[in-house]
Amino acid sequence: MGRVVLDTARAPHDSRAPWLSLTAEEARRLAGLLLFQAAAVEPAPDGPAGRVDVTPVAGDAFEVRVRGHILTVDQPRTAGGRDTAPTPVELFIASVASCTAHYAGRYLDRHGLSRDGLTVRADFRMADDRPARVASLSMTVHAPSLPAERLTALRAVVSHCTVSNTLADAPDTRVHVRCEPDSAETPQAVEHGHVDAV
Repeated sequence: MGRVVLDTARAPHDSRAPWLSLTAEEARRLAGLLLFQAAAVEPAPDGPAGRVDVTPVAGDAFEVRVRGHILTVDQPRTAGGRDTAPTPVELFIASVASCTAHYAGRYLDRHGLSRDGLTVRADFRMADDRPARVASLSMTVHAPSLPAERLTALRAVVSHCTVSNTLADAPDTRVHVRCEPDSAETPQAVEHGHVDAV
């Protein structure tokens, strides 16, 4: 029927079992709010900072663990996956966009402006040649409460979010490949997307 129906358990004070009928978008928003509220009453996620662990789930789907948080990535059906989650590239774009939104939100807070209506839209295009990569990324920040005279300042703030800074000054990346849990292996340095032979 195109809706998500939530039937909750009946409490003694209920005259009948309460239930909700939600659109898919309403269900997603409710899920997000419930996760936010659950986090407020639970201990902080337990896990090492500065580390991400990825393990296979099924097919092209992988589980990503970050400090106790769990994400999932997959591939579209057109690429052989099941499309159960965003692709790693989409999460990369989402990382840039959400980092931009974070900086925009903090800027609005500092100046006593409302976050109502704040959105960040990211449009990207993949390269037509090799190696596979994102060729272009364009983001639009919409902040309805922002006075026109603060537009330049907000643009400067959001253009220097942590993820954007990392793209501008690429980190030293090393890839280690091991075939046994305790095997020693010389790391391969990766610079600008290329693996140096060792």
